[in-house]
Parts: sequence; C-alpha cells; structure tokens
Amino acid sequence: MNIAIVGCGFIGQKRARALAGCRLVATADVDLARARDLAGSVPGAVATDDWRQVVARPDVDIVIVATTNNVLAEITLAAVRVGKHVLVEKPAARRAGELDPVIAAVRETRARVHVGFNHRYHPALRKARELFEAGALGEVMFLRGRYGHGGRIGYEKEWRANPELSGGGELLDQGVHLIDLARWFLGDFVEVDGFAHTYYWNMPVDDNGFLLLKTTDCRVAFLHVSCTEWKNLFSLEIYGRQAKLHAEGLGGSYGLERLAYYRMLPEMGPPETTVWEYPMGDTSWEVEFAEFVDDIRLGREPAASLQDAQAALRIVERVYEVSKR
Repeated sequence: MNIAIVGCGFIGQKRARALAGCRLVATADVDLARARDLAGSVPGAVATDDWRQVVARPDVDIVIVATTNNVLAEITLAAVRVGKHVLVEKPAARRAGELDPVIAAVRETRARVHVGFNHRYHPALRKARELFEAGALGEVMFLRGRYGHGGRIGYEKEWRANPELSGGGELLDQGVHLIDLARWFLGDFVEVDGFAHTYYWNMPVDDNGFLLLKTTDCRVAFLHVSCTEWKNLFSLEIYGRQAKLHAEGLGGSYGLERLAYYRMLPEMGPPETTVWEYPMGDTSWEVEFAEFVDDIRLGREPAASLQDAQAALRIVERVYEVSKR
C-alpha cells in the first residue's frame, strides 16, 4: 500500500519509520523544507506544503495525519471523502463535535480510520490486556493512572500552549492517552468529575488535569496528567479482587518499560509477584500500523476508533466545563 504523511514533525517522522512494509510516496507540511527532508529519505517520494495535493493523489491508499490538533479532523474528513484510509493521531480533533462529520463520512464510504492511541500497543500494556482478558485479576475494582513530563524551555510558546491550535492543555495532550487506556480496561464512564488548572507555565491552557471517572457498575478510574512532573513518568495500575497489574515506563526518558503482576495469596500478606521487562526500543508504532494495515485488508473495524476518540474528548470537555465553576 502507498502512504502519504501530512505533518512531518516528530510524530510524522516516527510514523515514517514504522510503515509495516508499505511505501511512502508523498509528504506534506506547512514547512516545505521539513516535508522535503522526510520525502528525501525515500526514493521517488514527493513533497509539498499543500496537504490537499497529497490527499487527492490517486496512488495514495493511506493518509497519516500528524498535524496540529486544529486541522486533524478537517484533513481526515477530506481524505475519507475521497476514499482514503486514515491513521489520524490522537486526539483526532480539538472537540468531540468536530468528529461528527468524519464519522458520518466513514459510514458512507468503505474507508477505515484508526486513531493513534499507540499506548495500547506498548508490550507491557498488551501483556496487561492479555492477563486482564484471561481473568487474572478476578473481578476488577478500580484503576489508577499517572502520566507526565517536565516540559522544556520555551514550552509555553509552543503550539500546544495555543488553544486555537491545540484545543486544550495537558489534559487534552497526554490526558486522552490515559482516558483511552482507562476505557479500554474498564469500559464507558457515565460519571465524570475532575479539575484542570495551570499551576506553573505562563500559558492560557492547563498544565495539570485530575480526573475521577465512574462506570455504571461503580468501577472507578483516578487519573492525573501533568507537564510539571519534572521527571517523566508513566504508571497505570489496575486493581482486581484477586490481583493487581502495574505497567510503568515507556522506555527512553520515561524509564524501563515493565509490567508487574501481584497475585494475592490465600493467606494474604506479600503477594506472589511476576515481572516482565521490555528493554527494547519503542515498537508500539510498528505494531499499531501493522494492525491497521490488516484491518484494511480484512475489512475489519479498527480497534482504536473515532468513537473512542470522541468518547475521550467528551470526558476532557466535561472536566474543562466543571473546572470553570
């Protein structure tokens, strides 16, 4: 299959290195030099600063959309309307309503759209899901997640700090990953509460988000996302009546990726502990894209869908709403 990448920054470059045997034929970016740099790594690939040109190409099968949040939905909609399959990076839009016309267009075409919730494809989280589905936790009670980084000099001047481009702050940026993982394990949330606030960075969007989410059967997710973490952190704990799973680290600056399984013994006390470690580089991008290619070939609905993105965005919007009170 032939691929076009729209948005050739850091994420677009990572996607270009994980194309699962597909061929990159075109790139587009508002910074033409950046598009040319990425296209130059593949013989025959062309570059432009007009995304409409690559979306319209008849030889393009899949469009990867890795732009700023304000145009994610617009480009995805245009690609779907001309029959292209799309991998759109999270959060897929700035607001849930921006996805309504995209979802409607998908229903009218045979296009498949996968949202880039790549954290689902990290090995520790895939193993956690395997154990979860096998009933290794017993009845699931609640989930606790923390995710954060420390920013960098000038962070408050980057596009993520501009609400017109980003749609929100840290709650929308890293927060949707935690929300998506919480929904993946616990299901839909019917009660949403939380607080988003700017504590440190001089910017008009939040740098911390706190969430308390509850399902119909009272399973609870307690989540915290932050760009005042100072030491990069990822931690997801899932608690059952018989055991607990703890996934932490994402490799690189987030530390060694690992999963611990703590099984309660009949006499209670210290649990039986099994640990899996994943010291290799981040393979989530390759695994995710390979699954999407299989979805297209098999006519299968993508696991990380537009509906998943819309559900996460609705939770973000609700927390922003209650934070204004």
